[in-house]
Amino acid sequence: MSAFVFDTRTAITHFPGIGRYVAGLLPALSTQLAQDERLVLLCTSTAQAAQFDALRASNAAVSVHYVQADAFSPAQQWQVRRLVGSLAAPNEALVYHSPYYLMPYWLGVPKVLTVHDLIPIVLPETVSLRARLFFRLTHRLALRSADRIIAVSEATRSDLINVLGVEEARITVIPHSVESRFHPQPQTEIERVRTTHDLPAQFVLYLGINKPHKNLVGLIQAYAMLPENAPLLVIAGAWDTRYPEARELATRLALTDRVRFLGPVNDADLPGLYSTATVFVFPSRYEGFGFPVLEAMACGTPVACSNVSSLPEVGGDAVSYFDPLLPSTIAAQLIRLLESDSLRQKSATEGVARSLQFTWEQAAAATIALYRRLHM
Repeated sequence: MSAFVFDTRTAITHFPGIGRYVAGLLPALSTQLAQDERLVLLCTSTAQAAQFDALRASNAAVSVHYVQADAFSPAQQWQVRRLVGSLAAPNEALVYHSPYYLMPYWLGVPKVLTVHDLIPIVLPETVSLRARLFFRLTHRLALRSADRIIAVSEATRSDLINVLGVEEARITVIPHSVESRFHPQPQTEIERVRTTHDLPAQFVLYLGINKPHKNLVGLIQAYAMLPENAPLLVIAGAWDTRYPEARELATRLALTDRVRFLGPVNDADLPGLYSTATVFVFPSRYEGFGFPVLEAMACGTPVACSNVSSLPEVGGDAVSYFDPLLPSTIAAQLIRLLESDSLRQKSATEGVARSLQFTWEQAAAATIALYRRLHM
């Protein structure tokens, strides 16, 4: 008998990427449990656990247990240890899985850690010295504690080996996928989203936060090189007020009528937002995986994105690539796509096909196989 303990405490709005990972992986994981296996989800509250109500209702092998301490609290080091120690039935093996590096480091059971990216180490200039030191320390604790490490891309795997010296044999690459709701939307949904957000018939879309590694300053610089009749640039997603540079640059370049900062978008609107965009652009300097690129492709939207880190692994041959450090190359690819209906159609068709190569069923199968190897 086996119990797989999945720590969902970081599946919150503060960590949208982890939320997508957990929302996609757990339902697929639950369908692949053997008769003598069960899935235990760790949550901090009934409100957080509510997102798993449907999953528990559909599978009696899935249960929820609560920990008062969140992932930022030192108290998790003993609270989670105490809870996990009480979970095992007689003759039952436990495996613990954390999707985030702030985790209990001493549990007495085999541990799996998912590593999404190493941004503060690879791009140290994008965060404070304090944040870099904290990130490096806690990552080293987590990596040393974990028996097996899941890297979400070959790029992340390479960084773990070359930057942090992690043993190659401990790392398994298991890519993300996207939820099935991300697919080309019907015209009625496209019109609804356009009306809701007051969007024009044609626009270039960026979706993501405005942190420095996302390179929105480079995107604004590139957009300024486009003809004045180019479609509106829509920048959507959460906005961190610590980084106002992109807005300030748009003002200085007199682009306020051509660049629209949409802000956070309701999650239910995302498939329609992608589907109605003329082109999706993603100028990030570093991504551990790059959910937005895969989501845009799945929705049949032509994509132009950076040629760095994991992004070519995601986009394959379906995407138009540019050097994120050269705004002129960003502009060139946007112009190329915007001026060619046939190229956009080709990119859209190939993008949908490419997105189908990533499935949560495959990710779940590889993940559960890793759990089982840990207690054989």
